[in-house]
Formats: sequence, structure tokens, C-alpha cells
Amino acid sequence: MLGQHFKGKVAIVTGAGSIAAGMGIGKATSILLAREGARVMLVDLNPEAAGETKHLIDKEGGDSFVFQADVSRASDCKSMVEKCVQTCGRIDILDNNVALGAHGGPVETSEADWDRVMNVNLKSMFLTCKYALPYMEKQGGGAIINIASIVALRAEPKPMLAYAVSKAGVLALTREIAIQYAQKGIRVNAVSPGLMKTPRISRYYTDAWGGKVDEMWQQRDAMSPTGKQGDAWDIAYAILFLASDEATYITGTNLIVDGGLVNTMKQ
Repeated sequence: MLGQHFKGKVAIVTGAGSIAAGMGIGKATSILLAREGARVMLVDLNPEAAGETKHLIDKEGGDSFVFQADVSRASDCKSMVEKCVQTCGRIDILDNNVALGAHGGPVETSEADWDRVMNVNLKSMFLTCKYALPYMEKQGGGAIINIASIVALRAEPKPMLAYAVSKAGVLALTREIAIQYAQKGIRVNAVSPGLMKTPRISRYYTDAWGGKVDEMWQQRDAMSPTGKQGDAWDIAYAILFLASDEATYITGTNLIVDGGLVNTMKQ
């Protein structure tokens, strides 16, 4: 049975499909928003992946539709926002989930890889906000949630320069937009996941463990003060709260969801 918490609200979720089998953050967030009554625009570069999310929402009686976009491109972001407004009449929630992983320091990272990570992880959020904010301002409010990472706050055991810098940029982007639009009823917050067991982690990080997936999960579990990693639902519920009316006095913040990892020196 669907909830009513977001009834009448319209949400855009970028990265709404999982990169591989399993439950990614954008996928889980889309499902939760739909469960609570929102109409969800499922944005992904891979329409089949977003279609799988839509199938799960349909099974629960939720309302969603798929839109294919490369959110690192201005034209796609502009079209995405225009399509949402044309179809739904408004944009209440913008949830920016898209990200690429990358390993290596300044010497190992190629210029092309640096640009690719910055474009996907940071520029995309600038562009989606750029085109969504005028509509939110016109309608008198909205909520934007950007996915950052605790890597923006602390170094990882293995260097991942481009990724870390891009996520630190997300925090600055979030802060600056939040303050500029605070008196216009638009709230902008970030969520910083810690160690997460998601399809994206499996896709991008197993090479660093020599392809030994089970060993990687065990080591990552051991790194956490709680003894286990989080999952996509942990982040999705944090996003749900920041998007809700219960968070109306929260803006410009970074909600860390990491089982306490950032407060330790444990690597």
C-alpha cells in the first residue's frame, strides 16, 4: 500500500537505474519516493536500467516514468527539466545520484579520466541545479539532495584523487546554492555515504582487490565501526528525510551516513 507523505509531489532522480544487478542508491530512492506518493522521473543514461526501476515501482502501484539523459551535458539537463515540467507541471525534489569511481593519484590519473570524473560527478549537479532552480523558485520552493561521499572528508587507503576532489566539490556546490536560495524556499543538502555494498562499488572497486569480490566485502565490513557496510536503503531513507517537510529547517548541511567511520582513524 502506498503512503501519502509525498502525495502531489514530483521528483527527479538521476542515476535511477543500477549499474549492475542489485539495488543502487538511485534505484532505492526512486522506489521509496514512489511508495510515499511522489511521481518520479527516472533519469538514467541507460533506459533499460531505469526501466527495471520503473517495473519495480509499477508492481507496487507507484507512478514513475523513464527519461534517458547524459547529465554531464547541458542540453540533456535542460531537456530533462523541461520534460518534467511539461509532463508533471512542477519539480519538488531533485535528487542527484550519478557518479563514477576512479582510482589513482595525480601521476596515475590521466587528464581524460580527470575530466570525465569531474564532468559526471560534479558538473552534472551544477547543470541539473542550473535548470531546475528557476522552476523551483517560480513555484515557491523545492528540495535538492546531492550525493557526496566521506571521501570528501578523509583519505582512503588507496588513492582516488579525482573522485575525492569531485565529491569535495559537491559539498561546496551544495553549500553555495543552499545559502543563495535559502530565502526562496529552496533547500539544498548533501548526503555523504560511507562504505556501501552496492552494484556501483562492485563494478568500480573489485579491481583494486584483484577481482576477489568476497574478500573485498569482508575487508570493507571490517573497516566499519559497526562491523558491516551500509546499503542503498540506508542512503535512500536519509534522502527521503531531507526531501520531506520534516526537514524544512535543514539546508546547506552534509548528512553523513557511514556507521561512524569518518570519526575514526581506522583505515
